[in-house]
Amino acid sequence: MKIRSFALVPLAFALSTGAFAQSAGSNLIQFGWIHLAPQDSSDPLKIQGNTIPDTGASVDSPDTAGIAITHFFTDHIAVESVAGFPPRFNLSGTGVLATPGINPLASARQWSPALLMKYYFGNAESKLRPSLGAGVSYIWFNHVQVNPAFQRSLSGLITSGATTAAPSSATVDSTWAPVFEAGLTYNFDRHWSVAASVSYLPFSTKAHVTTTLPTGTQVHSESKLSINPIVTFLAVGYRF
Repeated sequence: MKIRSFALVPLAFALSTGAFAQSAGSNLIQFGWIHLAPQDSSDPLKIQGNTIPDTGASVDSPDTAGIAITHFFTDHIAVESVAGFPPRFNLSGTGVLATPGINPLASARQWSPALLMKYYFGNAESKLRPSLGAGVSYIWFNHVQVNPAFQRSLSGLITSGATTAAPSSATVDSTWAPVFEAGLTYNFDRHWSVAASVSYLPFSTKAHVTTTLPTGTQVHSESKLSINPIVTFLAVGYRF
């Protein structure tokens, strides 16, 4: 689920170097590590519109590599595009779906490029520059895989007593999400810097599962997932 900029710090001053590390017209490219920590919850699983009690799901916290490209329109205002290698999320069941043998229930890769407007505090000459940003991300999922053990368990929920797995496929809805971020950059010189950021993306989506019974009948299941990840980004930057 991915994203970025810098970290909250109540600094009222900045150290001057005369390096003009981040000034109007300059560009900054950053490479680093992204950690996604979902603050997740889910609705119960529904099969053909019928709610299955004591069912739910949660997602894990993946890591991935990220890149951010920033253009400074002024010494303080910049636009930033952020992307990462799509991490694979594992979806695990809760309640009656928490059986170890069927978890993770499914997995998927998440794409979440983002575009942010940012404000940098301090001066272009400052070594230490806090920033705040806000923007939007478009989130979609692919390579969705359903665990065969969960397919067998789901078949038993659909057809009482079923012991073999009816084949199931899954999709996850795409969505737009706002992005809120805060961060801090430390400039070593006019070219090189390091940065840390924390971002928040409040969003929810729906996972859909289609099960094809031996009779050829297709049964549709779904669950709404609120993921709301907190995204940490640590990066090395080069200004040009």
